[in-house]
Amino acid sequence: MRKAKPKKRQVLPDPVFGDVKVTRFVNHLMYDGKKSTSYSIFYTALEVVKNKLPNEEKSSLEIWKAALDNVTPQVEVKSRRVGGATFQVPTEIRADRKESVSMKNLILYARKRGGKTMADKLAAEIVDAFNNQGGSYKRKEDMHRMAEANRAFAHFRF
Repeated sequence: MRKAKPKKRQVLPDPVFGDVKVTRFVNHLMYDGKKSTSYSIFYTALEVVKNKLPNEEKSSLEIWKAALDNVTPQVEVKSRRVGGATFQVPTEIRADRKESVSMKNLILYARKRGGKTMADKLAAEIVDAFNNQGGSYKRKEDMHRMAEANRAFAHFRF
């Protein structure tokens, strides 16, 4: 779109926790419009997380939020063409994109995991992210490392 910025769609809070962030996560998790299936996967995953970390004083929702914070990148690299050469320019990420990227990475690496059900895979990835390990956490570290390595090109920022 050249002129008008598209309107931000209002996302309704989820039925159990009343949290908009949960609904966004479930929307990313969803395939073929099967939202109720996605909700059941997510809530089952949170139950599994609660069973895996019984001595944790936080609730499973707080553990999930902490895991999301642990895999949220602060900077990313964007390709920028300057005088025939392409540079990887490190840029800070907008807040809404940070949230989206972290959710997508958590789901992507949960899907790649070995496990019986998607709920088990997601729970395992959440526990790993909470403990600062796992695929999605490694992805965040790689993004930060790339940005650090290309810090010399930061003046090409747009």
